[in-house]
Amino acid sequence: MKRIFYILMVLVAGLFMTVLDINAQSTDNVRAAKRQQNMDAWKQDMAKFREKMQEDHKLNELADSIASIQGIAAIKNKDFVLEADNVTFRNGNTVFVNSTTNFISVKGNRAVVQISPSNFASGPNGLGGVTVDGAISGYQVTTDKKGRVNLSFNVSGIGISAQIDLYIVPGSSYSQATVYPNFNSNTLWVSGTIVPYENSNIIEGSSL
Repeated sequence: MKRIFYILMVLVAGLFMTVLDINAQSTDNVRAAKRQQNMDAWKQDMAKFREKMQEDHKLNELADSIASIQGIAAIKNKDFVLEADNVTFRNGNTVFVNSTTNFISVKGNRAVVQISPSNFASGPNGLGGVTVDGAISGYQVTTDKKGRVNLSFNVSGIGISAQIDLYIVPGSSYSQATVYPNFNSNTLWVSGTIVPYENSNIIEGSSL
């Protein structure tokens, strides 16, 4: 009798362990399926994200291309503004500036160079800096082998006599200009965006 009871206990224990093993395998399978679902969902989200990034990149490239075309056309038409976001002086100091009060503009045969790095001092132009304007001569637009559009011209007036060399970064409207004064060595570099004159938001101060 005891032998039969012992055998029954062993069989019950074996069945119990089998059930536990089946339940464990079932739980593992559920967890594995859940992990796979999460992985598949993550892959789908990443694919959508990459697709969105590619679309945004293409839109940005298109916007840059349009801005570049507009900027080049404005330069060729002598009707543009370089709205500066930073100015570098001869001593190497670079100042980040407000584009509405720091610019180089060309309208027909008149050019204005306005540098107002201070938002606190009034300056000669009433805007924390200097505004000079003059007549343009030697206006020349060229394109180099790399497709970079370059502009060179002279401007002469009561407060200025300088040569200005400017180029547009290919595929964009971003530009850098170098201002070479004719009567001193205070060269400065102006970087910013080229926009058609009518689209600019500049504030011109009192010129010298």
